[in-house]
Amino acid sequence: MIGKITGRVDYRGADHVLVDVQGVGYLVYCSDRTLAGLPPRGGIVALYTDLLVREDNLQLFGFPTLAEREWHKLLTRVQGVGAKAALAIAGTLGTEGVSRAIALGDVAAIKSAPGVGPKLAQRVVAELKDKAPAIMAMGDAGAARAEAHGDAVIEPLVADVAVAERPKANPSSANAQADALSALVNLGYGQGDAAGAVAQASGDEPEAGAPQLIRAALKLLAPKA
Repeated sequence: MIGKITGRVDYRGADHVLVDVQGVGYLVYCSDRTLAGLPPRGGIVALYTDLLVREDNLQLFGFPTLAEREWHKLLTRVQGVGAKAALAIAGTLGTEGVSRAIALGDVAAIKSAPGVGPKLAQRVVAELKDKAPAIMAMGDAGAARAEAHGDAVIEPLVADVAVAERPKANPSSANAQADALSALVNLGYGQGDAAGAVAQASGDEPEAGAPQLIRAALKLLAPKA
């Protein structure tokens, strides 16, 4: 498994980049967003990668962050979402945008990615909406696990989400609020705004766990029409 490559940019194509690693060229498929952020030819680039193995082909996909790579892997677990479609979704919305869209059930946002139709967008939201909040709450800890365990990270993530979603007799409100606040800050919201939204959401649903608080807080923080 090739998990990361670091080398010089040899050339950039419409949907890929050739990275020269000590004389060996790696053709890496990237989103438009990632390609736009690469240095010019000859510059040094480091990309986290995911290797797609087929009977007649090997394709390497590259991402600037571990979070984006893990979202790509999770998206490809949805029936009908291939590697290119997952790349388009993450590339169009960004990691924070994907997290927010799925947590809020925003089918229109997912559908805005090239090549993603309404039915596929609905399936993505339906299958991942309960997984997004828990992954968002992991923050840097989740990224560290991904770097340490590579492909094996997806199964523990899904297991963690399943545990998080189970009803608990005595949920810890303080821990749930802390996890929700961490997730919102990771998404770029200010500490004050995020804390206020979490507090209001917790007041409305005192027994809610972190995933439910995140969804409710995101709705409160969404721009008002």
